[in-house]
Amino acid sequence: MILYPAIDLKDGQAVRLVHGEMDQATVFNDDPAAQARSFVEAGCEWLHLVDLNGAFAGEPINAAPVEAILRECKVPAQLGGGIRDMATIEAWLSKGLARVILGTVAVENPALVREAAAAFPGHVAVGIDARNGRVATKGWAEETDVMVTDLARSFEDAGVAAIIYTDILRDGAMKGPNVASTEALARAVSIPVIASGGVSSLSDLTTLRDTGVIAGAISGRALYDGAIDLATALAALKA
Repeated sequence: MILYPAIDLKDGQAVRLVHGEMDQATVFNDDPAAQARSFVEAGCEWLHLVDLNGAFAGEPINAAPVEAILRECKVPAQLGGGIRDMATIEAWLSKGLARVILGTVAVENPALVREAAAAFPGHVAVGIDARNGRVATKGWAEETDVMVTDLARSFEDAGVAAIIYTDILRDGAMKGPNVASTEALARAVSIPVIASGGVSSLSDLTTLRDTGVIAGAISGRALYDGAIDLATALAALKA
């Protein structure tokens, strides 16, 4: 199972939110590229980046720090937030991004997901963010009637590289991930599922791994707070 250290970008800084609330941002580093380098030096194999401003604006806002991370770090990175058209997808991939994450458009314009996945095999993921099993969009501000599993299954034949599943009520709360829901989703689809939201201890990571069906896990606040030591966690997951 791959561990993805998370760098959430707001106003050019690396922050963490609680339950996705923009007015509850804690700044952890005003130099996101330096933060990324520290994760790479600890041995991470991937980086998970989110343009929080972009998620609300519907277009990239934190391009400069993302581009700095891509220049300075040689591990692959995936990015979500404000990526809602083919031109933006093409632009990011041309700049060295390994994977774009399509969230809001997966609900509003699923044809774009299919088009992008066909054009860029292996480089397109779907971000599914949910409260109580229902998908939320536009920076989690709008809740839909779409159920998580239904949305995931609709992309089974699209060639999507991964699904990043976030339980919004767990995100940033340091209360542990929703293992049951994430495992159920992973068993319901053939697309690799990455867990996000609430991963706050080494035990959380090994529990997710030991399901045998979850392909990855994203952790943010726990790494910044020191609840998880990245190097130790990476070693444990390989053991």
